[in-house]
Amino acid sequence: MIKLAFIGAGSVGFTRRLLMDILAVPEFRDAEFRLMDISPERLEMSKNLCVKMVQDNNLPAKVLATVNRKEALQEADYVICAIRVGGLEAFRHDIEIPLKYGVDQCVGDTLGPGGVFYALRTIPVLLDIAKDMRELCPNALLLNYSNPMAMNCWAVRKAGHVRILGLCHGVQHGAHQIAQAFGIPYEELEYVCAGINHQTWFIKLAHKGKDLTCNLLSAFERDKEFVQREPVRLDVLRRFGYYSTESNGHLSEYLPWYRKGTREQKDRWIDYSYWAGGETGGYLRICQESQDEYEANYPKWLSGELDMIRLGERSQEHASYIIEALETGRRYWGCFNVENTNLITNLPSGCTVELPCVVDSNGVHPTFIGDLPPQCAATCSASVNVQRMAVDAAITGDRNLVKLAVMHDPLTAAVLHPDEIWAMCDEMFDALAPWLPQFS
Repeated sequence: MIKLAFIGAGSVGFTRRLLMDILAVPEFRDAEFRLMDISPERLEMSKNLCVKMVQDNNLPAKVLATVNRKEALQEADYVICAIRVGGLEAFRHDIEIPLKYGVDQCVGDTLGPGGVFYALRTIPVLLDIAKDMRELCPNALLLNYSNPMAMNCWAVRKAGHVRILGLCHGVQHGAHQIAQAFGIPYEELEYVCAGINHQTWFIKLAHKGKDLTCNLLSAFERDKEFVQREPVRLDVLRRFGYYSTESNGHLSEYLPWYRKGTREQKDRWIDYSYWAGGETGGYLRICQESQDEYEANYPKWLSGELDMIRLGERSQEHASYIIEALETGRRYWGCFNVENTNLITNLPSGCTVELPCVVDSNGVHPTFIGDLPPQCAATCSASVNVQRMAVDAAITGDRNLVKLAVMHDPLTAAVLHPDEIWAMCDEMFDALAPWLPQFS
């Protein structure tokens, strides 16, 4: 019987999805799940839905719920983290304060002022989790889903001293788009995708041994709907020669070229009508709507009026496959966030890189990439420099280093003068003070 701790289990939809993914593995049908969240109300929702799914499928698994993190972590084999420190209240400050100064973010959870201040809130909590893990489950693997992924994983490796693997689904989504563009089954697409989280690049594509890397732009351009929906991604592909994993809106906020100028200039690249196209604060809106939807549907799921997730309906989230590979030896391949130990040779050593890994009962084995194409490495390096300063600032409480990190953010630097950046950061420090104890 394996024991799994879910920290941040108040993410109702995500928690029940991962639980059923894990229970889809026959060897894990008797697993013990410890759900933990700081919100008793949302924790109760998650627990009741998970218990119902276990009971409806006549499984021997156990589902326990607690607001005590140490209780959840006691002797855990795996720790799955999906925390959002400050919730949607803090997230709103991440978006709205920079927007006052002219920094227009779509998601704001990875880079930019929003991503930096999200890291400042999250890293101390992750380091507290790591401290508890060293005491209560020192051999456990931390599977982190919390953004900003690269900074969070970097900080835990630097100061948390527990094993950590960062998991995201952007690569799978991009690969599905590519397979569709070429008209081939997803399972037959061969690819190498590498970079940093949310700036990962498909540097090699093939089908049955035939190289397709240079054919991708023409394949996408045959789809008029895709051309209209993803102008930033296609412009970057056209100029760089390589495709990025993230949506039009997500990618545009990591770069200095698209979310600036007049509204007419931005409208060429950004579709402000929906979040993936680049809507300002679009992901904040989606998160709020999803929370409202879960609360509305909760009684219907619990009563059976709406369908629950069925046993065997396994998602593409990596966690269950990684645990299965480690526990059973059934080999799994995916792109994960790991330490750069000279795996990508033209990105800094020690930063967090996302690249192909193989998992089996002997552990997680990252793939050596070598040099990224220089244009891809240049874009990633700009973000890594911001990440390094933000991680150090989150650990040390250095306010000036925070401002320097934001100052070097590509989008912020494209639209603001230094005095404006300092004023914006001061306002964010004031608004987010309840979640930034290291800066008090």
